[in-house]
Amino acid sequence: MKIRLEWTLPNILTLGRIAITPVVAFLPFIAGYWPKLLTFVVFILAAVSDVIDGRLARRRNQVSDLGKTLDPLADKLLLLATVVPIYVIAQTRHDLYDIPVWRSIPMWVCATLVGREFAMTAFRWWAQRRGVVIAAQGPGKLKTVTQNIFVGGTILWFAFRDAWHPLALYQSAFWQSWKGFHGAFVSVSLAIAAVLTVYSFGVYLYRYRRLWVTAGNGE
Repeated sequence: MKIRLEWTLPNILTLGRIAITPVVAFLPFIAGYWPKLLTFVVFILAAVSDVIDGRLARRRNQVSDLGKTLDPLADKLLLLATVVPIYVIAQTRHDLYDIPVWRSIPMWVCATLVGREFAMTAFRWWAQRRGVVIAAQGPGKLKTVTQNIFVGGTILWFAFRDAWHPLALYQSAFWQSWKGFHGAFVSVSLAIAAVLTVYSFGVYLYRYRRLWVTAGNGE
């Protein structure tokens, strides 16, 4: 099944989201809170564009197989460009970037989040070879939203930790209250994202189970 290149605005937004992933991956490793804060802003813009391009495609009747293929790919690349830096940075300084309960994002969670995306990409490719384009659906979209909330919250958490740590106000009541709230937010969003990551993949496998049947019959 061939996918035709269509230069529609929704597809251009999706391609733009793919193009900025190297920037998102590089910025957090620059020392100081400004690069991390800039990463947060760029990430939010990318996440918002993910919502906008889908709505534009439906409103303008520009939904295409290319868009159905590129949109999930953009989500996966953006996740990879953020989860890996988050893991590396959290492992580097447990004392500064500790995530309550989790301490840092565990390797098995990283493997689950990223591994699921590679597995889903392979499944989409396999289905496409059989004439079926698997577009992002309810559970997958909800999974992406929760992952974005976790990623955005964590990057902002790192930025605040960098900004406040050298200051005398670090032990103030305000900081301790914010630290408790923000830390709990990141911890809970990580747990929800991990659960939905596994659940959504299972839903896709079940909904397209007929592909396994036809493949088994040699069709």
